[in-house]
Amino acid sequence: MEVASDRTKPKVEDYMTRDVATVSPDETVGDVSTRIAESEEHSGFPVCDRRRVEGFVSARDLLLADDDDPIFTVMATDLLVAHPEMKVTDAARVILRSGIQKLPVVDDAGNLVGIISNADVIRSQIERATPEKVGKLMRTLEQIHEIELTEERRTVPLSELTPTQGRVYADELEGRRYELERGLAEPLVVIDNDGTLLLADGHHRVLAADRLDIDEMDAYVIVIDQEIELGMARTAEKEELERIDDIDVVDYARHPLVQTTKRLQSKGGTGDDEPA
Repeated sequence: MEVASDRTKPKVEDYMTRDVATVSPDETVGDVSTRIAESEEHSGFPVCDRRRVEGFVSARDLLLADDDDPIFTVMATDLLVAHPEMKVTDAARVILRSGIQKLPVVDDAGNLVGIISNADVIRSQIERATPEKVGKLMRTLEQIHEIELTEERRTVPLSELTPTQGRVYADELEGRRYELERGLAEPLVVIDNDGTLLLADGHHRVLAADRLDIDEMDAYVIVIDQEIELGMARTAEKEELERIDDIDVVDYARHPLVQTTKRLQSKGGTGDDEPA
């Protein structure tokens, strides 16, 4: 059982994919080989009898088998699995040390409830909207404006959000869309400034959701009962940001640090140029 200090740490169930493609032990090597060949996402599948995990079959397992062989004769049965209550950091250690890319997630009864990949582990460490992050923003606002604030967890309509960031990157937008399609969206961080909903964190997620015709999203909402003047509101007004459609998608650029690295590489290391 986790100690109290670990309860706020992200768990496998928070980041795993719940809709998992599986195969039956009685399916043939030929059928599963065809599924892998036709898929852009799968190089293997958990093997399940109903929802109970019996093994895992990868493309490598199929290479020397006959097309008519049943999967249960070639699948790996000495299987590493995770529990949904497991910390993501612990799952990361298993994935790293074992060299596998995906870890099936099973409940106490041995039933498959999800799968977590190395990409999910990485995602859990990037731009994660945690209660601690929201709390830090609340304390900062309280100190600056000498007020007391409250925080709520609620669903917010995207049409009512005022963005505070004028552009997003196309590559990251695709990543957020991938997550949303698999039900992996993190909560937004929103400031309710006496009825005006300012989007503090989650611009890529919101724009990706809008492109998928999602009308509302889960959010941590910092509530300000009486309107105050916020710096991010001034930024929105200065950049003429009123709705999410006003956010620009930058197709030609990735993260600024990547651009800087490319500029440094192009200098050839002569030492005569000014720093980027």
